[in-house]
Amino acid sequence: MEIDKQTLSTYDRFYRGNLINSLSGFKPASLIGTSDDQGRTNLAIFSNIVHLGADPALVGFVNRPMEAAPHTISNIESTGWYTINLIPASLSLKAHQTSAKYGPGQSEFDAVGFTPQWKDGIPAPFVRECKVKFALKLQEIIPIKWNQTFFVIGSIEHLIVEEVILEEDGFLSLEKADTICSLGLDGYYLPQKLARYAYAKPGKTAAVIG
Repeated sequence: MEIDKQTLSTYDRFYRGNLINSLSGFKPASLIGTSDDQGRTNLAIFSNIVHLGADPALVGFVNRPMEAAPHTISNIESTGWYTINLIPASLSLKAHQTSAKYGPGQSEFDAVGFTPQWKDGIPAPFVRECKVKFALKLQEIIPIKWNQTFFVIGSIEHLIVEEVILEEDGFLSLEKADTICSLGLDGYYLPQKLARYAYAKPGKTAAVIG
């Protein structure tokens, strides 16, 4: 089956949205926690979070257009902080519910039933129920003119992980935390580890290391 751009444009928008969102494959599913300058909390599910570098430790994510999803980015602009919380399988339905369009005066923490977890000096809430989470300080917001979205870049300032997940070499075995990934707009999956391979070198097959 082949689909050209012209044919794609004739599809129903929900069908087209499901198709295009699925094309990029499996992605991390995370909850981003923020608060405004009055301490009112917000929580939203995101599936477009990307690693940008380890030194300095930077992570980015794409925020939808301001009129469609204003609360997360406005809170980040207000306080300069946010948290990213990886979602365990047992919380997938509650996490998905945060995508509902709650009003500016209603916190998704309260509406869905998550617990804010605060750390001194970090004006953004973690999700207590999540086993892997980290706080970021805003570094840059880059407007993307092609579709009015925003690429938000933050530096990792604090992280919280369960020790059983952390391997001796720093690798995080996220499958031990039942961390889910997402596909498209509404599909959630549990990934399964295949292997870890040694550093690849030309002319030499990488050994399996775990």
